[in-house]
Amino acid sequence: MVVSERTLKWALCLYPPLLFQRIWVKKFHKGFRGADVKISKSLFNINYNGSIFGGTIYGATDPFYAILFDQLLQRQGFKVRVWLKSASIQYLKPGRSNLYFTIIITDEMLNDAITTLNAGDKFVRAYPMEIRNSSGEICATVMNEVYIRNLHQGEESRIAY
Repeated sequence: MVVSERTLKWALCLYPPLLFQRIWVKKFHKGFRGADVKISKSLFNINYNGSIFGGTIYGATDPFYAILFDQLLQRQGFKVRVWLKSASIQYLKPGRSNLYFTIIITDEMLNDAITTLNAGDKFVRAYPMEIRNSSGEICATVMNEVYIRNLHQGEESRIAY
């Protein structure tokens, strides 16, 4: 489903798995070329050490590459299935304050996906992310592997995120 940046921002902000973990989409960049996300430290997502629970950080990074690629490719006329195939995370420092990350989809990334899909292949690529605290220090690095394929004729399109 093609939606506006503003509509999807609010839908995700109110989506219970993100809302209750205090994961807030600050904004989707124009044309879904990126997203700015904030993980607010709260009573709902702190661990026994007083830092943000690792599962919250990991979960916050899960949907965004898939959502961005899905919206961008739909606008290019593709009917695709997109999901996060795998992910790995390295916790470098406790998240004792709010955490932030930005994802950007470059022209090169989009063109690689389009070229691969036009060739009839599945597109699978891993992209890095850095999660920073309020002081700008890196608290975690994440590697998300995105899987994209064209839908087969007759297959129902579903929203998987």
